[in-house]
Formats: sequence, structure tokens, C-alpha cells
Amino acid sequence: MTKHENKLHPATIGIHGGPEYRTPGAPVVPPITQSATFHWATPADGELLYSRYGNNPNQLHVGAKAAALEGTEAAVALGSGMAAAAMTMLALTEAGDHVVAASGLYGATQVLLAQELPRRGVDTTFVDPDEGHWEDALRPETRVIYIEIPVNPTLRILDPRPIVAVARERGIHVVCDATFGSPVNFRAAAWGVDVVVQSATKYLGGHSDIIAGIVAGPSDVIDEVTRMARLYGPALDPNTAWLLDRGMRTLDVRVKRHNENAMAVARFFESRPDVERVMYPGLESHPDHALANELMDGFGGMVSIVLTGGGDAADDFIANLHLGIAAPSLGGVETLVSQPRFTSHAGLTPEERAAQGIPDGFVRLSVGIEAAEDLIADFAQALGG
Repeated sequence: MTKHENKLHPATIGIHGGPEYRTPGAPVVPPITQSATFHWATPADGELLYSRYGNNPNQLHVGAKAAALEGTEAAVALGSGMAAAAMTMLALTEAGDHVVAASGLYGATQVLLAQELPRRGVDTTFVDPDEGHWEDALRPETRVIYIEIPVNPTLRILDPRPIVAVARERGIHVVCDATFGSPVNFRAAAWGVDVVVQSATKYLGGHSDIIAGIVAGPSDVIDEVTRMARLYGPALDPNTAWLLDRGMRTLDVRVKRHNENAMAVARFFESRPDVERVMYPGLESHPDHALANELMDGFGGMVSIVLTGGGDAADDFIANLHLGIAAPSLGGVETLVSQPRFTSHAGLTPEERAAQGIPDGFVRLSVGIEAAEDLIADFAQALGG
């Protein structure tokens, strides 16, 4: 397996979605089909189209493009990243089953696995990725191993290959949330991952103006995810699907600018005595730098830092920003700055956060595509010059 298994480059796929038959007079940009339902009387009319089913033309188009980007057989677009994660777990597990997951996942995903799925009879064992005792955690009833690459917000990089090898021997699905990398930087399926989850709100959409999610994987899994989505109802609105498609058209150029800016910003923070720790896979100081260099085509737009002054210093830094915007989420063209203790990991205790490498003073930056020198000047003045 290699980083490059798609025949077309992501820049091309993002625009064209793969080779398609074109007819004279067809619009270059697919129109918005803003309709909940479609003419249909009997099965002789073909498949029943209904936007809650996820088979509106815009929904189907963006799902096919996502599959092409990820290099999977199929994909389905849903109403949010958490809808993608939840429908995937509902599709792959049932009462009595067991899940193994990396510790330190996105906060809401961790709550889903640790608190919500047990109410449905599905138990989860969390494994410290640094220790990597994946095989020891498996049970006969294990059905899924759930990981993130890169990890939110510590930006650690897991090697999926040994995890995939263990799972394949036992018929276990490996699910990877690859939101932070985007398919431009990291295509999990090329490394053997079965199912890829993306919060399309982030880099795929890219403009902080939509909420959406993607599940990509084998056709039989996507069929089951779609069945769950039709039952639970997190369909993606056709207009949002159209906006997501528009965002995916510029994905490659945006992510490359994110990569460049984040590297410059990370090196700036490394030079600051008031920054205790800088987390960015592109830095030689990152514990997983060599692995990231092997697995990824770019190191992403996310940079995390820990300020020496703790929570008060983080509060002051964010309050003094002029360009960086204090807001949760990530992956937009603008730079967003947040503290996980108040956002993604607010549901955890301070002790639980510290155990995951997220002490008070931890700041997560989604570096945008502004001029890097302007961002660095803003961060410098926010730190006190």
C-alpha cells in the first residue's frame, strides 16, 4: 500500500469527481435540486427518490466525489461529522458487540463510544496508542477498531498498518476519522482502513458555512450506513450538498496553503519562550514526524500549543488576537483559535484532559489561508510582542 493509489490527483477529482459522461448543453456546475420528493408511482418508475433517503441528485453527486477522493468503492454524505460517526457505529455494531478505540479521540466521539453506545448494549475498550496493545484489547465479539489520524487536538499520528493487520485476521472493521488530514494530505483507505469518516464541515467544505459529514468505504458498509441514515434521519440538505461540492472543487489548493501557513506558524511558536510545547507533525520535534512523513502528503493546517502561563495565558492570548478568530471548528479559510477545555473536550475532567496531553494552557489553532506573515505578527502581539 502507498500514499498514491488514485489514478487521478485529488486536485482533479475535487473538480471533476472522476470521468463522467457529458452531453451537449449540460451545465458545467450541477444545479441545486432543491426538492424533498420526486415523481414516482410504482417500482416500474425505478428507484424511489426522496431527499431523506440521501438519493437526491446533489447528495449522490457529492457522495460519489467523496468516494473518488478517498479512493473507496462508495461514500454517503450526511448532515454532520457526528452523524457520520454515529451512523457508522450503528451500521457496524449491535447489542452484545464490542469496540476497541484509541484513547484521546474527539470529545463527542469519545462520549458516543463511552456513554451512548453502552445504552445500546455495545461496550468500548479504549487503548493508549503509545502503548499500542490493540490485540490485547480484542474480544471474540469485537466488531470495530476506531481511530483518528491525526488525533484531535494533540496531532499525534498513528500507524494504521499494524492495526489493520490485527483487524484483518479477525474480520474486524477499522474505522478512521481522517478529518484533520483531509484526503489531500492523508487517504486512510490507501493504508488498509476500511471505513473513513470525515467532518465535511471542516476542510472539505472549507468556508465555515456548512455542517456536513462523509462516510466512505466498501459498498456493503455504505449501504448499511445509508439504511441507518434513512431510519435516523440525518440527511444532508440538497443546498448544503451543493455548497459542499463547491468547497471540494478548491480543496487541493486550499489545503496546500493551509499546509504552508501552518508550518510557518509552528516554527514561529517553536521560537517563543512563552510557548512550552508546539505540536505539529511537520516539525522535526514532533514525536511522530518520521511516520507522518511516510503516511502523509502534507502535514495539515492544525497547530496546537501549550502556553507556559497555563489557562490564564491562553485566555489572554485569545483575547488579544486581531486576526485569529476565537471560535470552535476548523478547516475554514480563516484562522480559528480555541481552547479544547472549553470546546471539543469540555465534557472531560481536567485530570482526564491532562492525561490525554491537554492541560490548561492548551490552544488549538486552525491556521487559515491568510498571509502567513500577517498571522505571525498577530500571534506575536497577542503573546505580548
